[in-house]
Amino acid sequence: MDRVDGRKPDQLREVSVERGWSSHAEGSALISFGQTRVLCTASFTNGVPRWKVGKGEGWVTAEYSMLPRATHDRSDRESVKGKLGGRTHEISRLIGRSLRSIVDFKALGENTIVIDCDVLQADGGTRTAAITGAYIALVDAIEWGKANKFISEKKQPLSDSLAAISVGIIDQVPMLDLAYTEDVRAETDMNVVVTGSGKFVEVQGTAEAAPFDRAELDALLDLALKGTAELTAMQLRVLESPRP
Repeated sequence: MDRVDGRKPDQLREVSVERGWSSHAEGSALISFGQTRVLCTASFTNGVPRWKVGKGEGWVTAEYSMLPRATHDRSDRESVKGKLGGRTHEISRLIGRSLRSIVDFKALGENTIVIDCDVLQADGGTRTAAITGAYIALVDAIEWGKANKFISEKKQPLSDSLAAISVGIIDQVPMLDLAYTEDVRAETDMNVVVTGSGKFVEVQGTAEAAPFDRAELDALLDLALKGTAELTAMQLRVLESPRP
């Protein structure tokens, strides 16, 4: 079954990464999943929140936001509204806890890394693109910390890599990496976060129409593992290339 953009059901959109996009951040990556584009920056601070002081452990957290014209219609800035929306808060927490699942805080030392994921253009899969790009930014921020003697060269704060992808069922067909026009039609919609070794960090799945059965769930998870394996290989290629 071909899709609106010509892809096969098990095919990712075109994925690209511009590593080191920001000249100011300790780590950064501009990542594109098709027409979805997210700028991920990692800011390194020597020190930790007050509740972490003296424990010999670091901290990693994340914030997510969407530019007013990232979608077809302009949305108000949440800073102008005076509060974060529920979706923004939920996605920020998802990105943060996903990244923390692969971090050894003792090895990180008493340092803090804040990941900012800003959606420049949205066409479905913004949270999965953000997590995938945030991992690249996080790696570079940690390398910056080592180069500047805040983290011991002998320490390895990351236990694995991390990527995420969306899957769904449309017209009873399991599909990988849903664009917006597919996402709104999906009978089942799922976001899956996976480590480079193939372990699940988080599975967010909802039956938007008819409930899905175990066989359909297994098919979606298999698709997600295929997609995240391809993203992991892409991340490795990006990180093996010279940093800009």
